[in-house]
Amino acid sequence: MTDGVSGGRPLVKALLTGAVVAGVLAGAVVVFSPSAEVVAGVAEPGDAVVPFPLGDSLSGGRGVDLAGLPGGANPPASPTTPTTSVEAPPPVQAPGTVRLPEGGLAALVRKEVTAEGVLPIPEGVGEATWWGVELGAAEGATVLAGHVNWKGVTGPFDELWRSAPGQEVSVVDTTGKVFRYSVSQVHTVRKDELPARAVELFGPRGGHRLVLVTCGGRWVGGAQGYEENQVVVATPVT
Repeated sequence: MTDGVSGGRPLVKALLTGAVVAGVLAGAVVVFSPSAEVVAGVAEPGDAVVPFPLGDSLSGGRGVDLAGLPGGANPPASPTTPTTSVEAPPPVQAPGTVRLPEGGLAALVRKEVTAEGVLPIPEGVGEATWWGVELGAAEGATVLAGHVNWKGVTGPFDELWRSAPGQEVSVVDTTGKVFRYSVSQVHTVRKDELPARAVELFGPRGGHRLVLVTCGGRWVGGAQGYEENQVVVATPVT
């Protein structure tokens, strides 16, 4: 018998193959049909309690898989309720305070540099001494200095050691007027080098800026205390 195209060999091969498959299936019937009585709903010891081999339904699309879903189907999406988050506004900043980027607050205490050129320092970690030009001046530096820590208590000015350009600082004067600044420069300066940079950083000339200062670095003790100053310069946000 031929298919009229290839001389009959493919068709004969297909028929032989079909005969072999039929023989295998018939053999399977002979082996399994008389072997044991199957009771519906009862698994024989050692039998796998699955309807077909693992992964068979997913690869062939035959029936349900182990999750009870049609082969290849995705589980139904869980119903979700749309939620909206409302960001709480920051707490109202009290007059006469500075708020640092991480939220630390310090009370402003107006002081001036001494006749010997000594920078004023606050009484405790909750205060920041304020000297230099007025807030909102056309030029020059408004300087706020605070302790990094005091008698074992970490102060808000410790944040200056984590400051980065772009962070915001706000100052509210005693009348309640708010001045906003954005950090533009961060300098770590050894204390013995600070006098040479005093005019650059703290002087009354140049564009208006807010300069925040604290101590840190290695503790050397004595009158010097810490070895370095952290100086953060911020410019007005317009």
